[in-house]
Amino acid sequence: MTDNLQRPPAEVRYADELARLRAEDGPRPPGWALSLDAARRFVVGDESRGISRKFVGDPSLVDRALVTLATSRGLMLVGEPGTAKSLLSELLAAAVSGDSTLTIQGGAATTEDQIKYSWNYALLVAEGPTPRSLVAAPMVRGMAEGKVVRFEEITRCPLEVQDSLLSLLSERVVAIPELTGPDAMVFARDGFNVIATANTRDRGVNEMSAALKRRFNFETVFPIADFSTELALVEAEATNLLRRSGVTVAPSKEVLEVLVTTFRELRTGVTDRNEPMDRLTTVMSTAEAVSVAHAVGLRGWYLRGEAGTAADIVECLAGAAAKDNADDLARLRRYLEQQVPRKKGVHWQELHASRFALP
Repeated sequence: MTDNLQRPPAEVRYADELARLRAEDGPRPPGWALSLDAARRFVVGDESRGISRKFVGDPSLVDRALVTLATSRGLMLVGEPGTAKSLLSELLAAAVSGDSTLTIQGGAATTEDQIKYSWNYALLVAEGPTPRSLVAAPMVRGMAEGKVVRFEEITRCPLEVQDSLLSLLSERVVAIPELTGPDAMVFARDGFNVIATANTRDRGVNEMSAALKRRFNFETVFPIADFSTELALVEAEATNLLRRSGVTVAPSKEVLEVLVTTFRELRTGVTDRNEPMDRLTTVMSTAEAVSVAHAVGLRGWYLRGEAGTAADIVECLAGAAAKDNADDLARLRRYLEQQVPRKKGVHWQELHASRFALP
């Protein structure tokens, strides 16, 4: 039933691992599907039990996040775009609640109705405000069912929409004034909490109020520091995406090394020789590297029947590098003309020879 889904939720992709962890689990916090230890192993992996590593980051961050979710404070994950904040929130929700689909996507058009509840207007006209005509949004569902709710990109929402969470996070209750009796209040059950994400590039767009910040514990998700770890992640994710796209050859590891090195140098402004260079203002994250690696593999396979070459990187890189600032294209061109020729290897030579393919 899920074979044709582009990206099934974590609880579906890793259903067998979750089942094994539950079968041999110990004491759990009230309302949780797994214990803190089992939830941690689900996220960071446990080779001895056949549990794959899903989040490449600091394990102590996962520990702190799980402890926060066991308290009455929400969890706020902040960091650069593409640092796997959303992935981490999905994995945590799947481990804690067995359900990562109670998600609110923040944006300028997000309304309070999309967070709490709205109405089936046909039933509302016919019957008036009743529990049957109420349409519960993720926050009310999460409270009623005792599950974790994910609020993606909360700082993209208007301030008044953000502050609708204040009483909810403090009192753990949502009032529905249109109803009467016990249906007029929805109280949070054990297991309910909120994981919000915000990227640092949006800071200042809709800055959170101090009152709302006090209701969250903040954790920063940093880019991957180690080259070999980032390369292994890009290779694994690109291989999986290419397989789902019908590509039957694995990506070239040498080409991926060129790609990951290029992204890291353009992201940090420092070459692998520790020399300063122009960095791009556009986000050159690991997630973007995976996307470009996927495009390189698709281009090579469907156009020429091969795995993709370093020359394909140039064709696929321009769209990732020149999104926010036209000057970034010039910086990318200087990198290909000045830094790439100083590197050794046939794939670096291919990358340099293809520099004229930039628009």
